[in-house]
Order: sequence, then structure tokens, then C-alpha cells
Amino acid sequence: MTEREHVRVAVIGSGFGGLGAAVRLRRQGITDFVILERAGSVGGTWRDNDYPGCACDVPSHLYSFSFAPNPDWPRNFSGQPHIRAYLERVTDTFGLRPHLRFHAEVRGLRWCNDALHWEIDTARGPLTAEVVVSATGPLSDPKIPDVPGLDTFPGKVFHSARWDHDFDLRGKRVAMIGTGASAIQIVPAIQPEVGRLTLFQRTPAWVLPRADREISAAERWLHTHVPATRAARRGLLWGIRELQVSAFTKRPDELGLVEFVAKSHLKKAVKDPGLRARLTPDYRIGCKRILLSNTYYPALVQPNVDVVAAGLAEVRGNVLIGSDGSETEADAIVFGTGFRVTDLPIAHRVTGAHGTTLAEEWRDGMESLRGATAAGFPNFLTIIGPNTGLGNSSMILMIESQLNYLADFMRQLDVLGGRMALSARPSAVQEWTRRLQRRMARTVWTTGGCDSWYLDAHGRNTTAWPGTTAEFRKVTRQVDLAEYEVLRVPAARTGGGTPERTTGGTADGNPGVKVDGPGGGPAEGSAGKAAGQSEEVAV
Repeated sequence: MTEREHVRVAVIGSGFGGLGAAVRLRRQGITDFVILERAGSVGGTWRDNDYPGCACDVPSHLYSFSFAPNPDWPRNFSGQPHIRAYLERVTDTFGLRPHLRFHAEVRGLRWCNDALHWEIDTARGPLTAEVVVSATGPLSDPKIPDVPGLDTFPGKVFHSARWDHDFDLRGKRVAMIGTGASAIQIVPAIQPEVGRLTLFQRTPAWVLPRADREISAAERWLHTHVPATRAARRGLLWGIRELQVSAFTKRPDELGLVEFVAKSHLKKAVKDPGLRARLTPDYRIGCKRILLSNTYYPALVQPNVDVVAAGLAEVRGNVLIGSDGSETEADAIVFGTGFRVTDLPIAHRVTGAHGTTLAEEWRDGMESLRGATAAGFPNFLTIIGPNTGLGNSSMILMIESQLNYLADFMRQLDVLGGRMALSARPSAVQEWTRRLQRRMARTVWTTGGCDSWYLDAHGRNTTAWPGTTAEFRKVTRQVDLAEYEVLRVPAARTGGGTPERTTGGTADGNPGVKVDGPGGGPAEGSAGKAAGQSEEVAV
């Protein structure tokens, strides 16, 4: 990047969100953009998380872009290598390589009120952009707890998202900290080769059977040559999950049958009543993320595995002290303790129109308009922003809905014309947040009796979406200008100064601003396409 490079759009991150945004920009006819990636390749969380056993817990045909279907997924639930390879193919198929800037970590962004653009400091030099799309994702920065004495541990320490493949675990005494989605994949993958495996379990998880199998060659041939079968499969997977949403968001008591299935799954694998009691949660299923595995419980009953029903409280040399007072010697510690989800690192690097950072504005909890824009941060959009997470379906559905919103945001700027920006009105953000939190009060995440990563430090759920993916697609289909301030610099002005503010109208009052999203409908499995929509491209 040159010292004075200016682009219309800067996209931060090259995971599903960033690559999806880039594809959508190109389909809008916008080619003046860059993708800023801190690493040396695309993939986001599917590049960083390459630990043993890493795989997706959403069916493959639903965990892919509707505009870039993959008829050749090898399994119902694909592993990390296949998902990363898919993202590489998306990058090549849609011609995104020229837009990529690798090793360009964003160190800071500052909004310039005079010029109505973002000044961006990256590891490869500065640039400016009219619009910034933050697609860093909530699962990008690992969280390791501050454990007293951890710095004195003489062995190896790493997080599941930063796996040290050079360290040989064979025959070692390994401590696994955490029992989340990563841990239940890592434990059965490394158990056969380690000398001893100790699992520190602060809270047991609800685990359901994983209906995984190899997708046959005949099925793959059919999905390739008869696309309607692929669309039908995707639509069925989507529909089943949509029907489950009300139990999570409105009627948690209906989850009792699911709990029965989970308890039966546990009882079948774990015969020891003492161990089974330690592995049985005391909160409503769904309050924390429901996990899928056929191998986790069988691994825990092996003779070289111990389960400590407590968190890691202290480290004394190579001795790990549990919060229950137990002591365990270890040669390596693997943290499967999640990510900074409610305290996004990028928020500390973004300074808005009022000279405050996004983290400062979010000190009482994250909030944004329709999961995309925050008050005081003009022309700044987030993919997978506050309250866009899901508890039972594919995040790609939510990402594509946000791409619809991004596309209409750019079209609104074009329709309005001139040098301008859109800034979310504080009243609109507050009203949107108030409505969400009112709905959140009856969800299983609030009433289920657990403390989960869905909740921030104030006990408020700022991560999950309390509705269906179809509903989210509807509310993000287009930008409502009444929810925004329009900032404009008069064309005749050549110097600086404060930009003019004009009252936003409604999106319906502007011609040609409505845009349908990729896939043409909420199910995304439809064989048709929206008006003006490009044909899907199989990758």
C-alpha cells in the first residue's frame, strides 16, 4: 500500500464475513476496496483454529454461502481443512486476490469529521477509506484467564486457537482447561496418544449425539448435476432449525425432551454414577451452547483420563491447583477457554466522530443498530455485530443478511450523492436495543440458570439474536434513512469545517434502494433468485 492510498471501502478480516462482504461489493459494481488481513492467508477462525479434531457443528450444506454452494462436501459435518479450502476457493472463484492485503493488521482507525473518511493505520502503512466494514468476528482473539502462578509453569502453555503443532503430546501429562465446543473435540482427538489427560471442568456441558456420516459419492454427484437436490437439502436443514427457535427464545420449558435425549446419551456412554453426576449440568439445556459429539464421553471414561469438577485456580510450578483444592501435575496446559466475545479487541482501536473509542462507547455493553452500525461511528459497519449470534443454526445465514444491509447502505450513499456519510441516530440504536433486550428476557439464555459467554460483565445478553434467521433477514433487507443522520460536506467547500447534517428520510422514499439478499429468500435453499441477482457459482 502506498503512503497516500485511498479506497472507497476497507474490509477488515478475511473470514466468512470479510470474504462475503468483498463478494457482495463486487456484485454491486464496487471494485475500489481492499481486504485488510493481519495473517498471511484467508480463512479467519477456520485458519486460526487447526487443533486436533477441529470441525464444524453446523451441517456442511448450511454452513456455506448460498451464492457459492459446494456440492462436494465430504461429510455431514465438515472438518477444518475442508472449510478452509472452501474459503480459499471462494477467494479465487470471485476474483478477490487482487484486493487482499496480507500482514496488514489494523492498529487504529480514526474518523475525520472534516474529510468524512476513515484514517486507517495498518502494519503495512496508512490509508484512508470512505467506508469501513469490520469483519474481524467474535471468535478471533483467544481469552486466557489470569491464573495466579501461570507464568511459573515450566511446561508448554497454549490456547486451542493457537495450537502448537511443534510440541509433541505423546506420552505427556496434559491438562485441558474448559469444556466448550473446542474442548469436546480436542479431548477425544488427543486422548489416545497422551500419557495422562486431566480435564478441568468448571461447568459441565449438555452434549447431544452428532449425526455425522460420510456423504456418498452418489449424493455428491446428484448435488453437482441436479442443483435442485442440493437446494432442497439446504432448505430442509434450514427449516428444521427455524422450527426450533421458539423453544430457545419463547418457550424454554419445551426443551425438556432435548434434555432427556442428552441425559440418555450420557448414561449410555458413562456407567460410573459418580462421573455421570459430575458430567450432568444443573441448568436448562440451551442456556449455554449445546455441544455435539459421539466421542467425548467415551474418551472421558478411558483409564488415562481424569475429570476435575472444578476450574483451575492456581499454578505452582508444574502442579495445577483446582478450585476444589485438588492437585495435578502436568507437562502441558491447553486452554479451551473461548474468545473475547463481549469485549471485542477491534473496538479499542476505533475512534469515532466524538473522539471516543467504540470500546468506551460500549463500556456499559455492546449495542448497535440492526447488528451493523453504532451511533457516533459514521460509515462504519460490523459483520457479526452485537446480538447477531445464533444458538442453533448457521451464522452464514446471519452474515448474508448483513451483506444485504451493507449492499443497501452503499446504494443509499450512491442515491444521496456527493461527499457524505451515514451515522446511526442514538435514538434509533437505543430503541433497537430496548426492543431486543425486552425480547431477551424470556429466552433460555436469560432464564436457563447459567452463566455463559452470551452474557457480558453486566449480565446482559449482547451476543445472541432472539428470533429466527428469516426474521433477521427481513429487518436487515434495507436501510431506513429515518434511523440515520446524513452528514454532507458542501461541494463548494474546499477547506475543512464541520459537515452539514441533514434529516434522513425513509428508504421507501428513494427510488431503487430495495435489494434482495443472496439466495433470494429466507430459506436460502430456493432454486430461484432475486431480480437482478447474479447466478450462484458452485465452488
